[in-house]
Amino acid sequence: MKFAVPIQSSYSRLELIIRFLFGGLYIGIPHGFLLAIFGLWGFILGVVTFFSILFKGNYPSTLFNYQLQLMRWQLRVKTRLLPLADGYPLFGLEAQDKAVRLEVALPPQTSQLLTLVRPFFGGLYVGIPHYFILFLRLLWGFILSFLAFWSVLFTKRYPVGWHRFWVETLRWHYRIRLYLSFMVDTYPPFNGKPER
Repeated sequence: MKFAVPIQSSYSRLELIIRFLFGGLYIGIPHGFLLAIFGLWGFILGVVTFFSILFKGNYPSTLFNYQLQLMRWQLRVKTRLLPLADGYPLFGLEAQDKAVRLEVALPPQTSQLLTLVRPFFGGLYVGIPHYFILFLRLLWGFILSFLAFWSVLFTKRYPVGWHRFWVETLRWHYRIRLYLSFMVDTYPPFNGKPER
């Protein structure tokens, strides 16, 4: 997986204030509504994918691309609302965004055994340990976002360490999602560090 949200050299104070006051209205509501519809379709396709992998041993490329594009769209919205990037997130599955990068290669084979195990026990051996730590990171991340708001407001800069913390938290979260969605078979590491 290649995941990146580059830090900007300068952030817009005006965008920051508008997003803080109205981001839920002009970003959250329209994108959230469409993402809920596309997400429901993604869930249905996930069920189809489950059976396809069980019987054929591979993830259908069109379904893989749909799920990946849906995750990219969600990531575009999250990075604007946090706010890790300026600009309005583009609508649609095909949209390109220089502020975020999420690339995952379609695996030639997917483990049928892991595919069978993940829906029933993934919450135990992946969800509980990973999401417990991520929950604590999210709490700390929201404190950093509050402090970063003031930093951007007065200096137009997002502190590098705080930005990196959020990017690593999001990367960690997406690794778990990819694993539980059958898109990768490698168990996610307990960190958000970039792959070497």
